[in-house]
Amino acid sequence: MAELEIKSPSGAPAAPPGAPATTTLENGDRLTRCEFERRYALRPDLKKAQLIEGIVYMPSPVSVAHAEPHAMVQAALLVYAASTPGVHGYDNATLRLDLDNEPQPDVLLRLAPEAGGRSRVSDDGYLEGAPELIVEVAATSASIDLHDKLRAYRRNGVQEYVVWRTHERRIDWFELTDGDYRPLPADDAGTVHSRVFPGLRLAVPALLNGDLSAALRELQAGVDADEHRRFAARLADPS
Repeated sequence: MAELEIKSPSGAPAAPPGAPATTTLENGDRLTRCEFERRYALRPDLKKAQLIEGIVYMPSPVSVAHAEPHAMVQAALLVYAASTPGVHGYDNATLRLDLDNEPQPDVLLRLAPEAGGRSRVSDDGYLEGAPELIVEVAATSASIDLHDKLRAYRRNGVQEYVVWRTHERRIDWFELTDGDYRPLPADDAGTVHSRVFPGLRLAVPALLNGDLSAALRELQAGVDADEHRRFAARLADPS
């Protein structure tokens, strides 16, 4: 988001009337989304900051404990997106979720609006609304990802939410059911199958063992399955 050069989406002034135009952005600040964006735009030195339930979070430097799992799950989801018309994958995209939340999810998948998706790309090039699937890799941020972020994603209708807890060697996949997140069970081989994106399979044991080749083979098997072919055909010709 360091390249952001915009006014706030609501057209609000740079600072509230009579208030000094503060340029600082600090971890723990309590801000509106408009004020968060204004201050973030003035800090080109910052590479990642998020607003979660009205509070600013600025992560520590990224270790390999986060970077490698992030790269693996990103690879799997982008292969799926590349194989599925109307599905788009994003890495670290700023997401205007609601007035108190502007997260920057590690990876996400969304359906294009013409394919029935609820999110859109704004006129200034940022995502707005709830994508269908979000993945967060939690090396040092598990408490945020499993609490405040989870509540924000649930409230806004993100249909599936995946949290990879690297220290616990655990991947939790939640689906939104009756207004709450419930664990999506794995099959006998430990593979989780998305209900929103037919054919999207995450081979959890392979990912936890760092075996990207095996994870991609399972993903490709899902893409080659009849359920994915039917889904892709429906997206390609919604009529």
